[in-house]
Amino acid sequence: MHRRMNPRETRRMMQRMGMNMDSVPDVEQVIIKTSSKEITIEQPEVAILEMQGQKIFQVIGGKITEGTPERTAPSAKPSVSEADVQLVADQTGKSVEEARKALEECEGDLAKAILLLQS
Repeated sequence: MHRRMNPRETRRMMQRMGMNMDSVPDVEQVIIKTSSKEITIEQPEVAILEMQGQKIFQVIGGKITEGTPERTAPSAKPSVSEADVQLVADQTGKSVEEARKALEECEGDLAKAILLLQS
C-alpha cells in the first residue's frame, strides 16, 4: 500500500530537490498551435513547475476544441529602415528611391537588394 503524502511534505521535498510549483490564477484559455491544427482549451487549470532553470507548464481539464489555424495575410509592403535604404544606396551608387524599391521587392533582404541593383 502506498502512503499518501501531506501537501506540505511534498512541497518541502520539491524545494530540497530544487523544484518549485505554482498555479497560474484566472486562466481563461490555452491555445496550442501547430502547422496543421489549433487546439483551444477553455477554462483550464495551469501549473508551472520550475526545475533546473526550465519551466514546465501543466494544463489540466477544461473544454477542448480543435480546428485549423487562422492564417493572416502577409502585409502588402514590408517595412524597411532608413538605415538599410541608405546602406543599399551607398553600396550600389543608386538613388535612395531605387534602393527603397529594391529592398521592398526583396522583402528587406539587404544582400538580395544590392545584387538586384548591381545586375
